[in-house]
Amino acid sequence: MPMSKYITYNILGVLCILFCLSSCKNHGEEYHSITDKIEAESRDYHGISTSSESYIEHINTVEVTENGLTFLIPERKEEIESYSCTECHSKPLDELQSKTIKKAHWNIKLSHANQLTMNCVTCHNGDNMDYLQSLTGSQIDFDLSHQLCSQCHQKQFKDWAGGAHGKRIESWASPRASMTCVNCHNPHAPSFESKWPERYNTQKINERK
Repeated sequence: MPMSKYITYNILGVLCILFCLSSCKNHGEEYHSITDKIEAESRDYHGISTSSESYIEHINTVEVTENGLTFLIPERKEEIESYSCTECHSKPLDELQSKTIKKAHWNIKLSHANQLTMNCVTCHNGDNMDYLQSLTGSQIDFDLSHQLCSQCHQKQFKDWAGGAHGKRIESWASPRASMTCVNCHNPHAPSFESKWPERYNTQKINERK
């Protein structure tokens, strides 16, 4: 073998050894495996602390615990323009009904279930209109209206409590704050209406004409 090639091979060998040695060192420490390196470099790592508190501080929330999970939901009563209901519902319903008085809640159309199955007093407490009412006659606070929905919609309720159904407010970081059923669904007509996307293919629309 020519001397020049011999010297070249020796130099390459030395470089390979130096490279291996340098790759196994970090700040004077030697790592014999990738696991050793990860453990050494993460020794002083304590994670990143983040919170969604600053994003939801402008929202009035209520803490609830459902299916063993505690999280926040937005207050409902502050969003109801005519709350408290007893400001108008000061008398029994049969006394408030009159042909001479303008019909109340004229803009509400109940499209939730068959009218033989459901009407206003199915969910609203006829004795105290400031509360909702369960199927067994128990009072339910308007801020906890999801408890009313859960009576019939158990599957969706479990998914919602677990975080798989519905929408988080602002962030996935702790503390968790989630929309409730009535934040996304109209309680009197909960089905979403069909509609075109905000942006759609105008060429296809013209072709369908």
